[in-house]
Amino acid sequence: MVEPRSSGQFQQHRILMVSDFFYPNFGGVENHIYYLSQCLLKFGHKVVVMTHAYGKRSGVRYMANGLKVYYIPWRPFLMQNSLPTIYGIFPIFRTILIREQITLVHGHQAFSTLCHEALLHARTMGYKVVFTDHSLYGFADLGSIHMNKVLQFTLADVNQAICVSHTSKENTVLRSGLPPSKVFVIPNAVDTAMFKPSPKCRPCNEIVIVVISRLVYRKGADLLVEIIPEVCCRYPKVRFIVGGDGPKRVRLEEMREKHSLQERVEMLGAVPHAQVQSVLVRGHIFLNSSLTEAFCIAILEAASCGLLTVSTRVGGVPEVLPPDMIVLAEPVPEDMISAIGKAIKLLPKIDTYTMHVRMKDLYSWSDVALRTVVVYDRALISDNVNLLQRLSRYYECGAWAGKLFCLVMILDFILWCLLEWWQVID
Repeated sequence: MVEPRSSGQFQQHRILMVSDFFYPNFGGVENHIYYLSQCLLKFGHKVVVMTHAYGKRSGVRYMANGLKVYYIPWRPFLMQNSLPTIYGIFPIFRTILIREQITLVHGHQAFSTLCHEALLHARTMGYKVVFTDHSLYGFADLGSIHMNKVLQFTLADVNQAICVSHTSKENTVLRSGLPPSKVFVIPNAVDTAMFKPSPKCRPCNEIVIVVISRLVYRKGADLLVEIIPEVCCRYPKVRFIVGGDGPKRVRLEEMREKHSLQERVEMLGAVPHAQVQSVLVRGHIFLNSSLTEAFCIAILEAASCGLLTVSTRVGGVPEVLPPDMIVLAEPVPEDMISAIGKAIKLLPKIDTYTMHVRMKDLYSWSDVALRTVVVYDRALISDNVNLLQRLSRYYECGAWAGKLFCLVMILDFILWCLLEWWQVID
């Protein structure tokens, strides 16, 4: 873990956060970038965000505390990712770096094409870069093999990397070939001022289980289809609230119709992040059925609202909460159903406000920001390398891939030289 510096040491950073995933889209990566940026601004650093356009949201926008966001005119291509062009964003990216006098570029999420391209261009221009990985990926399927090779290419020349859990660090090191000494573990956090228990007493004549998640395969939506009817059959007082949208929502709707559970399973659809707390406080238990998860901020939000969590034992989830605040189970229906039964028995021992206070002590975005600044400091004092030294790193990425990566970076360097000649810095 990264230890924060003493308060006497201060160096102002001018950071450009880059990712395809940012507001108005909602998710763990989006929240992480926003809250981290807000804390860094409060500490006196300058933060600018660059992402692709969302609908009519294009150009420069300002958010709370003067957070400047560049929505570049690049449309999402697949799953909120912009179309990979390698060189297409270089001119506008270079303009933003110069205009904002950026000193360090921080990219987020391995699945973001905008992040990968920005880190490559930043290194070509001599900027120090930091990368944060928010997800876990496999090694066997075709998509993971392709993504791991792209990640190896991008991270071959990063200065420092951050992962949100120790499991995520191990996964990233194995996929990218990064030295473990370059990878730091800084967990996510939760805004406990926003997520707090309701002063109103929850109903005692029923037990409400809340699910808030994207309804996709990776988040275990198919597992929910098997769990919910059986839980409703075994526990007559249990009711479900399901928030979220996605391609698997149809299966949940069909399950509800098939088992006549319309009165016991409430489908909310997509829930704006500002309304998540009002949904959570209606429940007693939070259910997370993810099949893979690097950390899961939703668990922190639920615990901060005083809910006992039942979750699959996958990825970095066992690292998130103390054992008395979470019941873990294998990602199979029978084990999950047993875990829900165990959680129901534990409910009388749960004090919602005590849990909220503990979360306030355990997780803080200010602490995350302080630790991230330490990583920035280490990145800025890392050695400068010339083009030939950088090419030697790319060359080691594979017999054929290494040569291709070297060619890509040579062309990137030539394009940068042309831009320097064509658009002279005043």
